[in-house]
Amino acid sequence: MADLSFSARKDFLVPSSQAAVLAGLGSWLPPRVVGNEEIAQRLDTSDEWIRTRTGIAERRVVDPGTSTVDLAVEAGRRALASAGESGADAVVLATSTADQLCPASAPQVATKLGLNGVAAFDVNAVCSGFIYGLATGAGLLAAGIASRVLVIGADVFTSLVDPDDRGTVPIFGDGAGAVLLRQGDADELGALGPFDLHSEGELADLLWVEAGGAKNRRSDDPSDHYLVMRGQTVFRHACARMAESARAVLDSAGWMVGDIDRFIGHQANIRILQTCAKQLGLAADVMYSNIEKVGNTSAASIPIALADAAKDGSLQPGHRVVMGAFGAGLTWGSTVMRWPDVIPG
Repeated sequence: MADLSFSARKDFLVPSSQAAVLAGLGSWLPPRVVGNEEIAQRLDTSDEWIRTRTGIAERRVVDPGTSTVDLAVEAGRRALASAGESGADAVVLATSTADQLCPASAPQVATKLGLNGVAAFDVNAVCSGFIYGLATGAGLLAAGIASRVLVIGADVFTSLVDPDDRGTVPIFGDGAGAVLLRQGDADELGALGPFDLHSEGELADLLWVEAGGAKNRRSDDPSDHYLVMRGQTVFRHACARMAESARAVLDSAGWMVGDIDRFIGHQANIRILQTCAKQLGLAADVMYSNIEKVGNTSAASIPIALADAAKDGSLQPGHRVVMGAFGAGLTWGSTVMRWPDVIPG
């Protein structure tokens, strides 16, 4: 099985007996809990409306002064401790809410973790960022650039949300999750791959923040600085693309749908997860979800879900796991692994 290959184009497949192996796992959520009732008190909505449409009951929100770097450092520290390691050769930070527009946040994360001098950079694929980050980490290992790579998904996504928009405020939360990858063999538990990655830039305006970048640095319209989400269209694309990608990566791995023990999808919306499961023909208990308690944490979504599933026993060593995500860009992707015997931090 080509565990370090990419299957977006079949001619890119490069068989290898080597793989990136998940050796440690950690997650961190801000302590502040914001329930639906708190949101309903100031916006034209209700707990029932939010639960019915999203499956979310509460989410975590950072306190003033807490940043993406802070969340990433804590999740990274826990992943290193989980692996019994004190260092890594590279840090890949998947985020769309870097602390500054320039520079990237990953070098600051590395320094705060005591990893001075290592390669460190950000990957911005928004909600697909962790899958892209895993693929990037696997590539660094395959190229021999690193023997251990810390991949972190962290976002303070509430910083991009208009506080008066009832369509987005209930959905998003803040958090971070991380894994430590090491070089290993493709037949080991925890070996990642193959990967399936895609994008569609023509649909960028379905999920985007208009202002703040080089094209429109200083807009006078406050709404240009907040996330715009065309919900119904995003829903259709998310369901279709996540299911397509899962089928593609299963085909590349030589697995059947019935082989899947757990599908850990990006926790965007419970209805997206349920629809994706239905399109794939998955049993209800195969599709894992923790969205009720954390909301949509963007690039942090999948590693937080992995940590929660490992903690509550939903993931057991040897389980065949598919991970899939869809996000702004548009971007989407999937990968597979057999779950290792790892205790999350």
